[in-house]
Amino acid sequence: MPERNSDKGKTSTGWVRTALAVFAFWLSALAAQAADWAACEAMLRWTGAPAYRGETPDHDLLCRKGYVLAHNAERKVADWVLEELTHERLTGPARRESGRFRQDPDIGERSASPKDYARTGYDRGHLAPAANMRWDDGAMAESFYMTNMAPQVGIGFNRGIWKALEERVRDWAGNRDRLIVITGPIYGDRPKTIGQEKDVAVPEAFYKIAYDPERKRAIAFLLLNKSAPSNALPEHIVTVREIEERTGLDFLATLSKRDQNRIETNRQPMWR
Repeated sequence: MPERNSDKGKTSTGWVRTALAVFAFWLSALAAQAADWAACEAMLRWTGAPAYRGETPDHDLLCRKGYVLAHNAERKVADWVLEELTHERLTGPARRESGRFRQDPDIGERSASPKDYARTGYDRGHLAPAANMRWDDGAMAESFYMTNMAPQVGIGFNRGIWKALEERVRDWAGNRDRLIVITGPIYGDRPKTIGQEKDVAVPEAFYKIAYDPERKRAIAFLLLNKSAPSNALPEHIVTVREIEERTGLDFLATLSKRDQNRIETNRQPMWR
């Protein structure tokens, strides 16, 4: 009997230890998740998250090391991706080769897969550019999740004028305290679709908004998803308000109404 009681005690102790270990694991996971969201809330403190002004689509709000995004589950492309760029975040040891395109592990099949773009003629175009993630290997790897991709014309756009715009934004960020950059798609009435299930929507155009919180100035671009001269960026400057009208999104929500009206209706000349 004493030996049996001793065995029961050991078994009970084993279960307690296992339960405590599982509990500690979940506490650690929750703490890590909370830390991640704290970092994303810090990115959002300057402008707030873009808000849907009409009917809210089925979407996933996802927090990453280098960006935060709202992924549209129906179109399998993010409606917006927001980054906070600083000089420090533009340099570092992480290389593009360390990333690989893959389905987003957090939402599984709600995310497109790399195969959806195969033999379609479209690039897997980064919305938050990989070159903005050089500061951290994890951020670089996450930039290759398919939730951060959109179908883009390759030659002349993703590998042309869009790349030139991304480089220009990095130049601006390198000479400022920070830039908040918001990027996303614009669709026509009946978007073309690609993919194994024909459920990845092809944008008609893309927008990019760069906001300087210190100067309270914003510059916005709208580029059709097609080849264009890389030196023609000034021709694609629009107002933030125009992008709001085309997307149904509300940007710069944390600013006063007065500042929003002033900034969002002002078509900026090309920043130097």
